[in-house]
Amino acid sequence: MQASNRPLRIFIVAAEPSGDMVGAELVRALRAQNRDIQIAGVGREAMAAEGISSDIDLSALSVLGLFDGLRVWRLVHERAGACADAAAAFGADQVVLIDSWGFMLRVAWKVRAASPAARIVKYIGPQAFATRPGRAKALGRAVDNLLAIHPFDPEYFEPYGLPTIVVGNPALERDLTGDGAAFRARHGISADERLMLVLFGSRKAEVERLFDDFADTAEALMMDRPDLRIVTVLAPAVAEPVMERLRARPALAGMVVTGAEERLDAFAASDAALACSGTVTLELSRMGVPSVVGYRLGPVAWTIAWNFMLRAPYVSLVNIAAGRELLPERLQTRAVPEYLVPEMARLLDDPEHRASVGQALKDVTAQMAGEGGGASVNAARALINLGPL
Repeated sequence: MQASNRPLRIFIVAAEPSGDMVGAELVRALRAQNRDIQIAGVGREAMAAEGISSDIDLSALSVLGLFDGLRVWRLVHERAGACADAAAAFGADQVVLIDSWGFMLRVAWKVRAASPAARIVKYIGPQAFATRPGRAKALGRAVDNLLAIHPFDPEYFEPYGLPTIVVGNPALERDLTGDGAAFRARHGISADERLMLVLFGSRKAEVERLFDDFADTAEALMMDRPDLRIVTVLAPAVAEPVMERLRARPALAGMVVTGAEERLDAFAASDAALACSGTVTLELSRMGVPSVVGYRLGPVAWTIAWNFMLRAPYVSLVNIAAGRELLPERLQTRAVPEYLVPEMARLLDDPEHRASVGQALKDVTAQMAGEGGGASVNAARALINLGPL
């Protein structure tokens, strides 16, 4: 229970780069609403920039799915326990667990044992609307509250006794202003040249599964288009493995390789993108950049997901919201050049089609954003109002 003579103490855990960004935004919003709140946690670069740093390294947990997670099973439990111990040492009144379903579920279990008086809040729930509803039941048993990002989330979680507050999608509140002209000028790309983004993913397993097919696609498109330039933006967790693979691809020697510091400028400069499924496709959609989405799981995991877990007709939130495939999805055995090249070629070669899709993407994401103060502001307000258990 929170002591009456001290401010609320909130401990935030974010394991992946996207969650780390959400965590940093939440920290800023909490401080803006109540300067006395004490905040600690475990995250990455974005949270560290807000003064929330830790010696606990979660970068090795950037894995894909259950079967990839088995390879680091011991590490998962070790890091989950370390996070729980750190929250207990901090004397947390609330422990906020951001995204990363499998890992955060284990953190919640260990927090419950180490700090039984702490309120456990999950920020961004598993996609129960798209996969097995059993995850909603498991989450309801593990945490006290859910801060949800989709307006339809409560109907999936509240039947399991999990109080759910819809705060909005963090990816839809961020300033995504980029200077495309400046990016082209810095890298010697003229206004007449077409620019294609290739985004291999932010997890090492995604790079392992998608790099060759994405690279082959880029090379095939460049062969017939001398004015086509290729750009990739690398997340820190995958920069080294991607660079190693690029060095073995002389045909891509002219690819512009950059990082987070030029991310939005690169997006704004691009005509179209080939992207690994994830939050980045939502951001590109907001900026009106038409994209082809690729994704691949291991064969066993895919068989289980396809036959028993997937419930939505699409994997991309934009497509689900639109009710149609604005972003062509080429998954699993179709995430190969045979299917990727034609879709990318249509976006690159047909300016009218590209503009039409780009405007439709902006319209859909504007509708998805809805109204209110933004996800981080809404989430901070909800946490303050919830207080301790």
